[in-house]
Amino acid sequence: MPAMREDIRDFLRREPAAVLVEVTGAAGSTPRDTDAWMLVSERAIYATIGGGQLEYMAIDQARRALRSGLAAEPMSVPLGPEIGQCCGGRVGLSFTALGPALAMDLVTRSDLELAARPHVYVFGAGHVGDALSMALSLAPLRVILVDTREDELTASTVPHIETCLTAMPEAVVRDAPAGSSFVVLTHDHALDFLIAAEALRRDDAAYVGMIGSKTKRTTFRNWLSREIGHAELFGKLVCPIGGTALKDKRPAVIATLAAAEIMTSALTWSASRARITQAVSR
Repeated sequence: MPAMREDIRDFLRREPAAVLVEVTGAAGSTPRDTDAWMLVSERAIYATIGGGQLEYMAIDQARRALRSGLAAEPMSVPLGPEIGQCCGGRVGLSFTALGPALAMDLVTRSDLELAARPHVYVFGAGHVGDALSMALSLAPLRVILVDTREDELTASTVPHIETCLTAMPEAVVRDAPAGSSFVVLTHDHALDFLIAAEALRRDDAAYVGMIGSKTKRTTFRNWLSREIGHAELFGKLVCPIGGTALKDKRPAVIATLAAAEIMTSALTWSASRARITQAVSR
């Protein structure tokens, strides 16, 4: 199971005395919706209900309950000038003291949320691949860094990222779940072309992108037509990744620009599939 930047199991081991704060109501404009929650201990917090004065008040209420040993009363907070937030809505909060059963439930909830995250496969553990994996690791995505070179994967400094060492990265594409995103930036143009072509063959990919210049883009289009015989697939490819508005080739800049478009595509595809599933189940 992939880890979050801080795994909930680590937090619970360090902070067994904590209060669960959950958003139970969200009317009007609010920082987060009713799926938001956080854990508050005497010295730390895990996750967030949206920040700002609302979260400060929730943390204070939870910590007062921890110190007193008494249950914290629910809160109904109007977000307006009186608390210094201009959202204008109203948020309901509940407070529950952490116990063994609740802790297990939160671990299960976190695992299910992680398992449901859209997959993003980053092919190539070079400078841009590392920077892109780092940028994407902050998002609600499951990021897998793939390479054919063991030394490059071992040298990767991205924390809490899954890695995949394989001699056949195109097989990873075939085995990926529906809605996956594929970002191709290996050390070898021929390998890039094989991986990108495999990804473009899928009709359920949220995003297929390849790093490259105008020349590489043209070369790949010709190769796709000549070797694969499906020139029409080229229209689904994002190349170069990160757009062309900013002419900056530094890995961190490319990664930041690409991460935004990848996350947008991945989460849009996921939300669309969720709406279809809900409509069918009605």
